Amino acid sequence: MTCPLMMRCASRPVYEGKLICFEIKTARLPNGLEIELELIRHPGAALVVPLFDGAKRLILLRQFRAAVNGYLYELPAGTLKKGESALDCARREVREETGYSASSFKKVGEIFPVPGYSTERITVFKAHGLKKCRGLPEKDEVIERMVMSIDEVNKLFRKGCIKDAKTICALALCGLLR
Repeated sequence: MTCPLMMRCASRPVYEGKLICFEIKTARLPNGLEIELELIRHPGAALVVPLFDGAKRLILLRQFRAAVNGYLYELPAGTLKKGESALDCARREVREETGYSASSFKKVGEIFPVPGYSTERITVFKAHGLKKCRGLPEKDEVIERMVMSIDEVNKLFRKGCIKDAKTICALALCGLLR
C-alpha cells in the first residue's frame, strides 16, 4: 500500500485470519512525527437499506452479536468476498439476510466505521423493488427479520435501541432519521 501522506511506511503482520489481518505499521506523519500504528486490514463491506412502498417501510434485522453478547438492530450488511464488488456483495447480503431480492440498487455513500485503527470501508446502498425469495443466512447468523415503518425505526432510534454505528450512519445518509 502506498502512503501518500505518510513517509517511510513499514508494516509487519502480527496475525492473519480468515477475515482480517492485524499489523503494526511505522510511519512518519506529514507533520514529521514518527508513529507506530496498530492496524486492522479489512476487505470492505456493503450495507443495504431495503425499502418498500416508496421508502415508507424498510427491513430491519435484530441480530445476535457475540462481541457485545447481545442483540443489535441492524440493516443487512456483509463483508466483501475476494474479487467481489460492493454491489454484488449488497445483492448477496440482502438476499441471504432478508429473504428478499431487489430489482434496483443505488449507491448513497461510503463510511469508515472505525478509521482510527481499521481500513474497513462500507459502501451503502438503497434497494428498491423487493420481492420475496429464499433467504440463506450464514450458519453463524442468528437473525430476526422485521418490516417496519420509517416512523417505527425512528422511535427505536430515539429510544436508544439502535446502537449499531453503520446502521445509524446509513439511515442518516438516506435521510431517514428524523
